[in-house]
Amino acid sequence: MNMESNMEIDSKAEVNTAAAIMVGSRTDNKADIWVEKYRPSNTDEIIAHEEIIQVLNRLIEGDKLPHLLFHGPPGTGKTTTILACAKKMYGQHYQSMTLELNASDDRGIDVVRDQIKEFAGTMKLFSTGIKLIILDEADAMTSDAQAALRRVIEQYTKNTRFCMICNYVNKITPALQSRCTRFRFAPLKPEQIIGRLNDIIVAEHVNATECGRKALLSLAGGDMRRVLNLLQTTQMAYPEVNEETVYLTAGAAMPNVIKHLLSVLLNSSFNESYDILLKTITDYGYALCDIITEISILIVDITLPNAVLAYIVDKLSTIEHRLSHGVNEKLQIGALGTYTFTR
Repeated sequence: MNMESNMEIDSKAEVNTAAAIMVGSRTDNKADIWVEKYRPSNTDEIIAHEEIIQVLNRLIEGDKLPHLLFHGPPGTGKTTTILACAKKMYGQHYQSMTLELNASDDRGIDVVRDQIKEFAGTMKLFSTGIKLIILDEADAMTSDAQAALRRVIEQYTKNTRFCMICNYVNKITPALQSRCTRFRFAPLKPEQIIGRLNDIIVAEHVNATECGRKALLSLAGGDMRRVLNLLQTTQMAYPEVNEETVYLTAGAAMPNVIKHLLSVLLNSSFNESYDILLKTITDYGYALCDIITEISILIVDITLPNAVLAYIVDKLSTIEHRLSHGVNEKLQIGALGTYTFTR
């Protein structure tokens, strides 16, 4: 009897140990992704959008949270903000009181009718207050699903709040927009990002130069997620995070290369410009659309007659439009080279 009980205890211990190891490994793997590891867990840790955070805090404290619509570019803190608000509202009951659906889920009309209605229509035994449904990347929902969601929002307003998150607010139907309080999340400013970036560099013992930091901020364009992903990738690939390694990791054109190409376009013949452009794109593997984007930024700072500047920018946009429709890139390199006559 004792031997059997001892064997039973030992087998349970082995199972528990294996389960603990599996849980620990999952946690460690998730923590290795810096975007998740350093995601703010409460509203006080969010580094930007102070006005939006203040308004949301007042609404939560007054128990007057409306339906919400967060829109803006990616990586600006939309999902992080609503998750932090949910944790503040529910505490330890956060998981049971919140339903989060994102682009990886099926968001057709069946999900609205079944999963969302089922969650909104049920009551929790040990939790009180309204429940929260987060629809991340709601602009990917079909028009039929959005039409069905309109009625669901009206039907379950008494005990459920909806928060829709999207990049393009024009893809949300006006009927849904009118039922929500809209908040726009603008791209983060470099001065808002640099403090958190420096903290993470110190915490992770990253060998980063000042030029490397500036390159991260420049390439990110106000996207905090892109800053951290690019920093982590560069740190894993190279011993030092500097301007060159950051641009190489991102696959973006180096600033000195872009300046050289612009100088060639403005001062060289058509044949020479075409050859240099083609060789640069072939050797470095740059995309022509990326080169056009960088050139358009630099061309504005050059002293040119207004008519000439307007003409160049207009033609650059035309080439970019053609590239987006899959035309031959070599032909567009030739089109870009024809701007030499504007000298």
